Amino acid sequence: MRTLAKTTRYLALFLLACFFLMPVYALLVTALKDPASVSVVRMWELPASFSMENFRIVWPDLREGFVNSLLLAVPASLISAMLGAANGFVLSKWRFPGADFVFPLILFGMFIPYQAILIPMYRTMQSANLVGGLDGLIIVHVIYGLPITTLIFRSYFTGLSDEVIEAAKVDGAGMLRTFFFVALPIAPPAFAVALIWQFTSAWNDFLFGVLLTSREFWPITVALNNIAGGQTVPFNQAMASALLASVPTLLVYILLGRFFMRGLMAGALKG
Repeated sequence: MRTLAKTTRYLALFLLACFFLMPVYALLVTALKDPASVSVVRMWELPASFSMENFRIVWPDLREGFVNSLLLAVPASLISAMLGAANGFVLSKWRFPGADFVFPLILFGMFIPYQAILIPMYRTMQSANLVGGLDGLIIVHVIYGLPITTLIFRSYFTGLSDEVIEAAKVDGAGMLRTFFFVALPIAPPAFAVALIWQFTSAWNDFLFGVLLTSREFWPITVALNNIAGGQTVPFNQAMASALLASVPTLLVYILLGRFFMRGLMAGALKG
């Protein structure tokens, strides 16, 4: 009886996995087919021969946006993760008067919809001469990422023993030395969660990218929209473009994935 239940459970999980992976399968087989063999009727068939022709055709239109997105997502992820770590450490271990008010105030930023702040944000960035290039877009993503990164690191550092902090104080370490030499070395799982979250958010950004940057600094999502949204573009090229645009985020998940669940569960259990 237990064997039947176990088999049924695994079969159900397998069927659900197949169902959710159907778009990925269609994306892969269409992007890898020879352009001459692509058709709606045969979209579920495996390619007779693997071809990179679709990627060669769309890459010139994606290259500039790909580079711009890398120049945006990497610094925006690293800076917001580092600032979030500092905020989380102070709010969990070096509490100050008003900390109980400051933390919910920072978290409030997570619930503000992008559309509600577009006009005042654009006018503020314009008055600061930060519209048109990537520097203003990086600042926006760093600020918008601070609430979630602060929450991740505060929850993680809550599990750091107070005795460790007291021992560091006895050894003469101040707040900064304790942060850099005690807290940061034990926080790779929290960094993995923050970096994956922030990199994915910045890489997939379309609204801020098209609003705050000029044409030469548009991120890859704008280029992808121009390719996939065109009425005369074959859908095999749209599939190849989507696959190329997803490669960096897949690499980030593959490289940091083994820390992701550990950091996420640590924050969930200790927060």
